[in-house]
Amino acid sequence: MTRRSGRLQKRSENAPGQKGNTTKRSNRKKVQPLSKLQCEKNQLVLEGVAKPCNLIETHEKGVSTAGDSLVWQSPLPHLGWGSSEDVWVKMVGREQNYTHSKRFMQKHPTIQPRMRSILLDWLIEVSEAYTLHRQTFYLAQDYFDRFMLTQNNIEKNMLQLIGITCLFIASKMEEACPPKLSQMAYVTAGTYYEDEILQMELIILKALSWNLSPETAVSWLKLYFQVASMNTNSDLLEPQFPQDTYIQMTRLLDLCILNINSLDFQYRVLAASVLCHFIHQETVEKVSGLSKEATQLCVNWMAPFVESLGQFGRATLKDFTTIKKEDRHNIQTHTDYMTLLENASKNENSQFPTPPNSTEKTCQH
Repeated sequence: MTRRSGRLQKRSENAPGQKGNTTKRSNRKKVQPLSKLQCEKNQLVLEGVAKPCNLIETHEKGVSTAGDSLVWQSPLPHLGWGSSEDVWVKMVGREQNYTHSKRFMQKHPTIQPRMRSILLDWLIEVSEAYTLHRQTFYLAQDYFDRFMLTQNNIEKNMLQLIGITCLFIASKMEEACPPKLSQMAYVTAGTYYEDEILQMELIILKALSWNLSPETAVSWLKLYFQVASMNTNSDLLEPQFPQDTYIQMTRLLDLCILNINSLDFQYRVLAASVLCHFIHQETVEKVSGLSKEATQLCVNWMAPFVESLGQFGRATLKDFTTIKKEDRHNIQTHTDYMTLLENASKNENSQFPTPPNSTEKTCQH
């Protein structure tokens, strides 16, 4: 394999489209590079190879977010392997230590909210192509949003490099067999050199002070649903919730996280609000430790997204040849999120009723 100045000249061994090793790739779909996606007037401009500019190698600064009220009494069941109170306190404490805010948009005048949506949508597509877990994508999303909060005046032609680097870091944190650096460079269609990704990786890690273990929105959602579905005296670590219902929840969460306004809420509030659209309010309060008042604003904000998804029907579980059936619900999957997002935005100013109370709603699992 011949490379010049670090640019990948040929497809990597495991890259989509390469001959050989077809068994491992049979479950992958071809991913378009972000520079070729149809993004209308706010399309990311990724022409040529942009060099890092206006990047601040600084430590992450704390920024307050909406939904500050914390409930420290643990809703977790008894844990045979540890203290439920200690586990809960540490999890909730991360909501304060790992801060995010949509105010980062004010620090980057050339970047529009839609550009973030396009980038995250593309990262979801890449995640499915490489059968990455949902947690991997949500770690990448968190790294991206927190990194952007530490920077100033980043140009839009840098977003793809930052995004794919965040996914590269996240995959090394979460995956047993993360994609190779050459595969990450390949998926950008040669827009970026491998050494540019490595250079950006160091910049991001330093800016985030190597704080790479947040409780993501999807980790909260999975925990809540697991606790809500548990049988008496069962082990919290044993998956017990129905996969089909879980993927409906994660699709709603995926759609919401693409919207910049999702950063107005703490991740645990966002996850609890998703759960409110599927199970009883009383159960949500019990498993999340959040009152109805703490989630109602987010639940109402989420209503247009629920309406948009309802028009597209239910999500279906996908099979992956290299993934066991009991784990397939944990693999990040992609759908036409940009169309769903546009439909939701049309209804954003409409008024929606609050979710029905527990006497009117039946659990969907």
